[in-house]
Amino acid sequence: MTEKTPEFKAKLARQFMEAIPHSRHLGMRLDHLEGGIAEISMPYDKKLVGDPETGVIHGGAVSALMDTCSGAAVMSHPEGLVGTATIDLRIDYMRPATPGHQIRARAECYHVTRSVAFVRATAFDEDEDRPVATATGAFTVDRPAAGGAK
Repeated sequence: MTEKTPEFKAKLARQFMEAIPHSRHLGMRLDHLEGGIAEISMPYDKKLVGDPETGVIHGGAVSALMDTCSGAAVMSHPEGLVGTATIDLRIDYMRPATPGHQIRARAECYHVTRSVAFVRATAFDEDEDRPVATATGAFTVDRPAAGGAK
């Protein structure tokens, strides 16, 4: 299994998510990963509520989901990138997520230069016609060593 196969990239992205205690604590699950596109979901959890009166999930949890999803999208890019870190992430919150609903993020790595990858992401709850948040970001690019890993 080489670093350019979808299976290797999915394995790497899962390891990436599992290595981040914050992602594990938030219950993030990798749902889809292929060709620079990642989809990750996060279940509703009362311990993530930011407003006790409404039960709405804290924006920081949504931000973490979108950041992690964006990083996974970079790692799944067809150029065979093997690692990344966030340089910049701008998030626009469109509306509160519906209490009790899981949140899903979808990110696409749409452009890669020698040293920077660019990503767009959207987070939804069960109302897929109205985003909870959108994001754009820039991420470092870590390419495999010459000769590639096997």
